[in-house]
Amino acid sequence: MDLENNLPAAAQEGFKDAAAYDTHRPNYPPEAVEIFLQNINIAGQDEVNVVELASGGGKFTEVLAARPERYSIKAVEPHGPMRDKLAQKDLPGVEVLNGKADKMPVESEWGDVCITAQAFHWFATFEALKEIHRVLRPGAVLGMIWNIDDYNKPPGWPATTKWEQKLNDYILSFDDGLPRFRHSKWQEIFEQQPPGNPVQAIKNTFTDHLPRFSLPLGENSVKWTKWLSEDALWARINTLSQIAVLKGREREAAVKVFRNILKDGDVERNEKGEVAAHGVTYFAWTDRI
Repeated sequence: MDLENNLPAAAQEGFKDAAAYDTHRPNYPPEAVEIFLQNINIAGQDEVNVVELASGGGKFTEVLAARPERYSIKAVEPHGPMRDKLAQKDLPGVEVLNGKADKMPVESEWGDVCITAQAFHWFATFEALKEIHRVLRPGAVLGMIWNIDDYNKPPGWPATTKWEQKLNDYILSFDDGLPRFRHSKWQEIFEQQPPGNPVQAIKNTFTDHLPRFSLPLGENSVKWTKWLSEDALWARINTLSQIAVLKGREREAAVKVFRNILKDGDVERNEKGEVAAHGVTYFAWTDRI
């Protein structure tokens, strides 16, 4: 089944260079990973079944596979090149599957946890919550984690530097109408769940709209700094789907804006001339009802 055809065009085009995404997107800091896994109750737990939804090329899958707990992981990914990149890594304990958020080839109540890294904003729908609910056992946890560079943060978050705020403002100007983490819309799908009181529950039983995940969401974050050359920083920015699709004069203009911001801003550099780029690993979680 060609599930990739159901992806937004920007996602298909912007993420087709799976190797570049895998190379240039930020890694997950060990401290943040440990806190995240503790928050979703699987740190130090053996024989855990993990559904990793939208696993991409496996940046977070690699982290999970290297853990001493030796998780059993079903990595679900609809994008062909990304899925192939992950399969090539041949990670221990990982089964790579072709599927998407509202149709996973995973048996009901198999998962002790569902993890989605850098992706939940793409499929924050009732259909996805229903399917995630199906593959998780009662009381299991849905955990969502993102690496958020300051230049790609939500507009209400403070930037560490003025140049990163300028770059953030520029990237925010590319609005193709598709959902991204920085829009903060993904949280609304949990808030829009029907109330769980008994009378409403009886009514909802007949329309299959019972609340499936608990509120409020748990939230935590860890800040980080990464030293990057200008070329490496641009390569990272170019993994953003709305930048990756730029061509010709539009691409030339974007490169010019990027270079000018680095000239004029309060840029901190080390002895190698590398730029201090800042960000945060943000994560949220909720229990399956």
